[in-house]
Amino acid sequence: MKLQRTLKTAVKALIRNPMRAMLTTLGIVIGVGAVIAMMEIGHGSSSAVQKTIASMGANNILILPGTAASGGVSFGAGSSMTLTPQDYETIVRDCGAVRNAAPVVRARAQVVYGNRNWVPSSINGTTASFLDVRDWNSLEDGEVFSDRDVLNANKVCLIGQTIKRELFQGDNPIGKELRIKNVSFRVIGILTSKGANMMGMDQDDIILAPWTTIKYRVTGSTLANTNQSANNISGSTVNTLSQIYPSAPVLYPEQSSIQAADTPLSVRFTNVDQIIVAAKATDEIPIAIQQMSKLLRERHRIHLDEPDDFNIRDMTEMTKTLSATTKVMTNLLLCVAMISLVVGGVGIMNIMLVSVTERTREIGLRMAVGARSKDILRQFLIESVVLCLIGGFMGIVLGHGGSYLVKIILHWPVETSLSAIAVAVIVSAGVGIIFGFYPAWKASRLDPIEALRYE
Repeated sequence: MKLQRTLKTAVKALIRNPMRAMLTTLGIVIGVGAVIAMMEIGHGSSSAVQKTIASMGANNILILPGTAASGGVSFGAGSSMTLTPQDYETIVRDCGAVRNAAPVVRARAQVVYGNRNWVPSSINGTTASFLDVRDWNSLEDGEVFSDRDVLNANKVCLIGQTIKRELFQGDNPIGKELRIKNVSFRVIGILTSKGANMMGMDQDDIILAPWTTIKYRVTGSTLANTNQSANNISGSTVNTLSQIYPSAPVLYPEQSSIQAADTPLSVRFTNVDQIIVAAKATDEIPIAIQQMSKLLRERHRIHLDEPDDFNIRDMTEMTKTLSATTKVMTNLLLCVAMISLVVGGVGIMNIMLVSVTERTREIGLRMAVGARSKDILRQFLIESVVLCLIGGFMGIVLGHGGSYLVKIILHWPVETSLSAIAVAVIVSAGVGIIFGFYPAWKASRLDPIEALRYE
């Protein structure tokens, strides 16, 4: 009851001078409003940057085959054939930190349409899940190839905006056929534009097709020539002493290039060039790497004392860039918030000191009729906190309204931050206590006799 009476007395004291109370809270209103608006705009910008970097592969993990070697000579990363489509399926099924994954078979060839040709930077054989892994969930036109297209090695493809511009030059590519190494592909979809990645490479200069089609029809891979580096594993180009004796005569004629293109030999061991994986979140990338490493070692029957026959790489640089950007933005907003709230707090302290001076006789009278020092301290502290809370709520409304206007007028990304609103309320009360304590303490230390004599 004593606290309730003190609160009622403090509110009455504030109501007696509404204009002064309003001007006193103005600093808090502007400070909290600026903080809320900047936090919402900052969160929106951070989310937009995060989505942009994620579209470039910030949450992606790349699994590459191991390194093959012969005669002490290493043929580089990816020269060993160790990754299979079954590995990708098992990763999606058994790794809890993985959102999705897709196998990739890469090719490099000239693409021809009519009398125009182009060499894309990427010709990827994959599955429809590749679009989800790379956050490429929408198409400009057409549709995505299905799992049945992958199973049947159908000759269909999706093309990027660069391919559309260079080969079709304004024509609608849907339903048209282009040739990759004399293999006709029907265009069934057009990818939306992604632009350049952080390394400056054009992400729209790409063709996507079922990996089985690229594997069996375009590259015509056999066990000996699946990997470019693996072609030299025989050792004939490494050890020149093998040419001392003449090789055995060829008993049967070899296939010509046309015959090999028409009837490619089947692959005895179906491998993929890489597996691209999307983690559920950036902070779950280490967990996903650990789960996939353990799973692949079990599937490939690798003993504890043996090294991995695969390489796992994550986009650490992009993740660090995102974290650094978010940290800098947060620190900047924190500095601005501190400056704004300190200015508002100084205004609160100033007015409360003036109020103590004006109400010296009132304080002396209350002490004379029995009020203790802590009662006076509590009353002025409550007045200060109420002023700051009123300013904080008004600042929240002002800041949220300002960020909404920015969203409508300037079309900037804005994201409401409930945590920022909660912190604004807590900080407003804290400012009232910190900057109102000295005036309240000064009032509680007044001598009742001297206060009653004050004019």
